Amino acid sequence: MTTRSVTILGSTGSIGTNTLDLVRRHPDRFSVMALTANRNVDKLIEQARAFRPEIAVIGDESHYQELVDGLQGTGIEAASGEQALVDAATLPSDWLMGGIVGAAGLRPTLAAIRRGAIVALANKECLVCAGELVMEEVRTHGATLLPVDSEHNAIFQVFDRAAVDSIRRIILTASGGPFRTMSKSDMAAVTPDQAVAHPNWKMGAKISVDSATMMNKGLEYIEAFHLFPIEPEQIDILVHPQSVVHSMVEYQDGSVLAQMGSPDMRTPIAYSLNWPKRMDAPVERLDLAKVGTLTFEEPDPDRFPAIPMAQDALAAGGSAPTVLNAANEIAVHAFLEKRIGFLDICDVVAETLARIPGRALASLDDVYDVDREARDVADSVIQRLN
Repeated sequence: MTTRSVTILGSTGSIGTNTLDLVRRHPDRFSVMALTANRNVDKLIEQARAFRPEIAVIGDESHYQELVDGLQGTGIEAASGEQALVDAATLPSDWLMGGIVGAAGLRPTLAAIRRGAIVALANKECLVCAGELVMEEVRTHGATLLPVDSEHNAIFQVFDRAAVDSIRRIILTASGGPFRTMSKSDMAAVTPDQAVAHPNWKMGAKISVDSATMMNKGLEYIEAFHLFPIEPEQIDILVHPQSVVHSMVEYQDGSVLAQMGSPDMRTPIAYSLNWPKRMDAPVERLDLAKVGTLTFEEPDPDRFPAIPMAQDALAAGGSAPTVLNAANEIAVHAFLEKRIGFLDICDVVAETLARIPGRALASLDDVYDVDREARDVADSVIQRLN
C-alpha cells in the first residue's frame, strides 16, 4: 500500500486535530510532511513530536523561539511567519488540508493549488473572498479541490457532474445554531460563551459564532456557487436542527439524493483524506430509529439577516463577497472580545458593505486591497459603536 504524505495548515484547530486523529489511526497509509499553526505553539510542539513532520511552522513570529526550543533534538525544522506558511504549502506533499481560519488561509492555500496538489478545503473564506480567481488557479494548475465543510462534502458525494443538466437545485442544510428558536430581543443579550456552544458540532470559536448568526450558511451559499456548476437561484437553504442530513441534491425527475451521517467532522475529513477511496472513521454510526424524527424549516431572514446579506453580496458580485467576509471576521473578533453585542455583528457587516463601493476584482492584489479596506472600515464602525 502506498503511503500518502500529508500537510496540515491549521493543525491545532478542530479540523487539524480531527485530521491528525485519522492519520494516527492509519499509520500505514499516511505520513505527515508539514504542520502549521497560528499561535498555539504548545499544541504544535506536541503534535510535531508525535507525528514527526519535516517542518513545523508557527504563524505568530513571537512564538518562534518557543517552537525551536520545544523541538530541540527532534531534527524537525522550525519556521515562523506568513511566508513560512506559504513555503510549507509548497512542499511536495501528496495531500494538503487547508484548515487555516479566515482570509489568512488564502495565500498558503493558493500556493498548494499552484503546485497542482490535492487540496482538502476546510477554509470557506478562500472561495468567498476570491472564488473566481481561486477556481481559475485550480483549472490552470490541474489541482484537485475537495470540499471538507460537511455540507459541500455531502453535495460533492451526490452531485452527478456527468449529468449537470439534470440537476434542479442543491439544498444546503443548516443546524440553526444555538439561537434557532430565540427571539431577536433575547439574542441581543447573548454572550460569547453562549454563542460558541453549538448544539451539535464541536468547532472553533469563529465558525461557532458564524453558525450562531447563520453567517456560515451565507458564506457556504457563496462557496457552493464556486464549487459546483450551478446558478445562485439553484441553491436553497433549509434549517435542519438534527444535523443528520448534511445536504441534498434534487434532480429534474423529482429524486432527491441526500448524504447523511452523525454530526462528526471526521466523516467528511476521512472522505477527503483517502479520496477517491473510502476509509474507516471512528464516528458514531447513524441510528435513524434512535434519532426518530428529522425536521426541516425555512430560515428566518429577520432574526438571521446574514443569509440574505450573503445572497445579495453574491448577486452584486465583484468585491462585495470579499467585503462581506472581511467585515464579518472583524465583527466576530470584536464580539468575542465583548466589544460589541451579538446583533451588532450583522449590523457592522451591513454598514461596511454600504460604505464601500463595489468594483471588479481583476487580480489577487485587488482582493487583498479590498480585504484591507473592508477591515479598516469595519473597525471604524465598531469604534463608533463603543
